[in-house]
Amino acid sequence: MLVPGAGIEPALPCGKRILSPLRLPVSPPGHGDKSNVTRTPLAIRDILPALHAPAVQTADLPRKLRLRDAVGIVSGTIIGSGIFLVPNLVARNLSSPPAAIALWIFAGILSLFGALAYAELGAMIPATGGPYVYLREAYGPMVAFLCGWTFFTVALSASVAWLGIAFSNYLGYLIPLSPWEAKAVALALIVIVAAFNYRRVTAGAAFQNACAVLKISGLAVLIAGAFFLAHRAAPAAPYSVPLTFSRFNIAFMACLLSYDGWGALSFVAGEVREPHRNLTRAAAIGLAIVMSVYVLANLAYMRVLPLAEIAATDRVGALAAERIIGSAGGVLVTITVLFSIAGSMNGWVMTAPRIYFAQARDGLFFRRMGEVHPRFGTPAFSIAIFCAWSAVLVLSGTYESLASYAMFASWISYGLTAAGVIILRRREPGRARPYRMPGYPITLILFIAVAATFVIGTCIATPGPALAGGGLIATGIPVYYLWSRTRKS
Repeated sequence: MLVPGAGIEPALPCGKRILSPLRLPVSPPGHGDKSNVTRTPLAIRDILPALHAPAVQTADLPRKLRLRDAVGIVSGTIIGSGIFLVPNLVARNLSSPPAAIALWIFAGILSLFGALAYAELGAMIPATGGPYVYLREAYGPMVAFLCGWTFFTVALSASVAWLGIAFSNYLGYLIPLSPWEAKAVALALIVIVAAFNYRRVTAGAAFQNACAVLKISGLAVLIAGAFFLAHRAAPAAPYSVPLTFSRFNIAFMACLLSYDGWGALSFVAGEVREPHRNLTRAAAIGLAIVMSVYVLANLAYMRVLPLAEIAATDRVGALAAERIIGSAGGVLVTITVLFSIAGSMNGWVMTAPRIYFAQARDGLFFRRMGEVHPRFGTPAFSIAIFCAWSAVLVLSGTYESLASYAMFASWISYGLTAAGVIILRRREPGRARPYRMPGYPITLILFIAVAATFVIGTCIATPGPALAGGGLIATGIPVYYLWSRTRKS
């Protein structure tokens, strides 16, 4: 990070930074002497730095993720239940099939612009921590801390909790579950996913790749059946809804949110092999796969269902599958959705704890969150705490309200991080950039404009959740100053 009056502070792998010796916890004279054991002030001065101050780290997270693992993180985290549900929302607001398909493509291209902005930053700063590290370099430690604070307390933890409940809800279509059984299933999924990622990053990557293959295979069966087995939908009565900016915005934002997850790869940039090449390639390949699947799935839906029927049913994927292969179609879609949700959860559990790992290495989170497990080579404690907090949200039932604030907070982070590309290019023009996003600055400005539109539109359309989301972000300001004072002490 460029500090006024100083040179550029080197960014070390995994979000580490060179620490001044003055910041290191120093034992006071006489420490360890029996005469000092009972002196309470001395004990407090010893304990606080040990808990909060950054320590000299000797172990880094190893670079074990290959290109295919990185592609699996991108595609597997993005594809969730949205492709089975969002086409209904799009059809209710757009009555033209070509316009609906074009909107899915446009949303995918804009998401690609965001992913390529992250890829430029990741190739330049190939450290674990993703947006936390990029925001720290562009804006300073407080903005970076607020990003990590928001992701931990609200955005990503609530998303994992919501995915767990969504998994149990879909499983309920196959096996009836009571409310407490549904919560138990959600907790069990969180524990299973956490166990994979706790032991080895390669185990988490293998689970992610398996879920990605299974969910895409299920969608491929549905798409192929629509084009080669099913009859085209019979002509229906004309369907039309008035085209207004409000309707277009609702449909567009729904498509855009279906692509959410493209930034997850940046969180593990410090563990990807050849990051200067593979981050960009994985982002492009992963989003190309997702865009292709989304467009083909929508074309398949429209081939077997009239647009008016798509607009009238909440479970578009299940209805289309039943038209193609009968009652077994609903089971196929349910199983595919289960793998989709499990893959999305695994993607966040694999990547999100790396943000808190990087924070801890900067002395802005609990020190143990920045430790590497000596045997498994993972940020094991960070994973455990993140999943434990997500489980608390499942049990408390607050995940639903928090999830409504999550996207608002996330898109503030997306916009600020993308703008960091402009800031760092101007501030440090001579810094090595193995990759530069194409179409700069037009492509970048388009993405930043979309992020700003999303945030402003949320404030206008739903001021309550927007205000609550802003308030939750603001709660991190006093926490940051408290943590900074503790670290300096």
